[in-house]
Amino acid sequence: MEIPILNDLLIVLGLAIGVLFVCYHLKVPAVIGFIVTGVLAGPQTLGLVKVVHEVEILAEIGVVLLLFTIGVEFSYANLLTVRKTVLLGGPLQVVGTGVVGLAMGHLAGRPLGEAVFIGFLLSLSSTAIVLKLLQERAEVDSPQGRTSLGILIFQDLAIVPMMLCIPLLAGQTENVGASLLGMGIKASLIILLVVASAKWIVPQVMYQIARTRSRELFLLGVVVGCFAVAWLTATAGLSLALGAFLAGLIISETEYSHQALGNVLPFRDIFASFFFISIGMLLDVNYLLAQPGVVALVTLGALAVKALLATGTVLLLGLPLRTAILAGLALSQVGEFSFILAKAGVSQGLLAAETYQLFLDATVLTMALTPVIMAVAPRLAELSWRLPLPLRIKTGSLLVEAQAEVKQSDHLIIIGFGVNGRNLARAAKASGIPYVIIEMNPDTVKTERLQGEPIYYGDATQEEILHHAHIGEARIVVVAINDPAATRRITAVARQLHPKVALIVRTRYLQEVQALYELGADHVIPEEFETSVEIFTLVLKKFLISREEIERFIQEVRANCYVIFRGGSEDMAPFRDLPHQLQDIEISTIRLLDQAPLVGKSLAEMELRKKFGVTVLAVRRGSRTQTNPAPDMRLEGGDLLVVMGTPAALSGATELFTASALN
Repeated sequence: MEIPILNDLLIVLGLAIGVLFVCYHLKVPAVIGFIVTGVLAGPQTLGLVKVVHEVEILAEIGVVLLLFTIGVEFSYANLLTVRKTVLLGGPLQVVGTGVVGLAMGHLAGRPLGEAVFIGFLLSLSSTAIVLKLLQERAEVDSPQGRTSLGILIFQDLAIVPMMLCIPLLAGQTENVGASLLGMGIKASLIILLVVASAKWIVPQVMYQIARTRSRELFLLGVVVGCFAVAWLTATAGLSLALGAFLAGLIISETEYSHQALGNVLPFRDIFASFFFISIGMLLDVNYLLAQPGVVALVTLGALAVKALLATGTVLLLGLPLRTAILAGLALSQVGEFSFILAKAGVSQGLLAAETYQLFLDATVLTMALTPVIMAVAPRLAELSWRLPLPLRIKTGSLLVEAQAEVKQSDHLIIIGFGVNGRNLARAAKASGIPYVIIEMNPDTVKTERLQGEPIYYGDATQEEILHHAHIGEARIVVVAINDPAATRRITAVARQLHPKVALIVRTRYLQEVQALYELGADHVIPEEFETSVEIFTLVLKKFLISREEIERFIQEVRANCYVIFRGGSEDMAPFRDLPHQLQDIEISTIRLLDQAPLVGKSLAEMELRKKFGVTVLAVRRGSRTQTNPAPDMRLEGGDLLVVMGTPAALSGATELFTASALN
């Protein structure tokens, strides 16, 4: 029996492998490769895919899983940090873009209802593409990542009133006010249900599932929870993506989040690829070739207008120009949910067929250009500093007035007040080391200043902020932020401003190390490397390798700039036999029973080492521990002995510690 969807899936996936292989060698992002695959396989080009609707269903599943995993990696605490962006930045961006879209439609001679609708379409960005790219670039938790996420969340919420306004814009009579009220009530109830689930329901359900130790049951539980919340939000008129994100937030608050993420990731990558492929299928190449100038003009116009308005919105929030440009460019494309609005508009007579096709082609092109735009965004953000703009715009309008109090010298500058920054500040305070903190989260700055921390708001990629922290008089600068591009920029600027300062940089990935050293860092601490150091240290200790040998090994690794871990080195030769030197020796702890033969006798009398090959390293009695006990020490019932010997020797001497009489 022939299965049409199976044939099409085989064709699409096979074509995707070839396209992605070429993209890899051309260093083109995979997202573009998937979109190109869709363009080639779509009905408007080669016509390789016949069951387009089924592919779109798979694409919806991909969006749900993508947003679910992003929610799992996020948390309610992180969501609270973007509440200002959601409640203030989101409305400013959507309304501002909508008004500009309305004006453009009116100037083009469109009726008022259609002009307003064009504003709706223009105001939405692609949640799936932006968050996917931010995730790949490890920038979800960066200032521009959090800002973009907050605005995207509001856009997903704004879809509801936009959909309800379509009949009104089309001239049909419908009680939009009552519909909005009903939708608001349903949405509020769903949000309350989500919060309750995160606190009480889901943790208990996941605990009962985890107790079964069944991987299949655990995976099904996670997937059902994800799609259940997505279905609830869709039922209330909200987007599936928003529901999937909320479902991920629920799981993120449990201790099962890492396991859930690991189980879902393979499915996410497969289904998410269908989403980007389905976007490419929407492009009508024939229309593009017939009207290239018009499509190009609309595409570039949409990108420019959206980027400028989103950048202005972020500036109004008080964030620095660099963050505003990065977030603005990330949000410059037209989003996938605009397709849903456009289809509804066509069905209601708001959009003509030709206008709809122009919209589809321009929107797909804005999405395809997004990876390129986000790749060049950091460079454009750096160039923006040369513009003749007021300093308050460049550094952000949230600068704390008390920043003039910085009068440190021979001090430590901590850039970033996350976990690493907090621990470092705590250690510096305890040691009496003067320090200054630079942080990009205004809420954190406000809270910590009330606690007495010398913390200041600012973008450390800008020279003025580092000058304000007196980098010229500082002894050490520590960079501990989550933005790879900003980390590189800060490293270069700090080294330029103070060639002699000790510059310590933390990064997430080993691949960033060499570039940071070349930019001037004295020490680079990659998290994944330090984790591996801790693991192999524990392993070597378990094999009873001496502390001196372990420390020598660690120093050798760090002295070679991690060459050993990246490709191996002959310098490892002296250490290759370390794990095997004492593999036949075991250290164990044994509780001495009251009736055991050793009770009341000294170690010398029992001759444990001579007769049984067992050495007593330490004796713990009550709350006191005696290391290297003297030969005349007499043992008592209840003593905890730390003993060393071969596994056979320890097994043979067990009865001395537990039996009631010697054999």
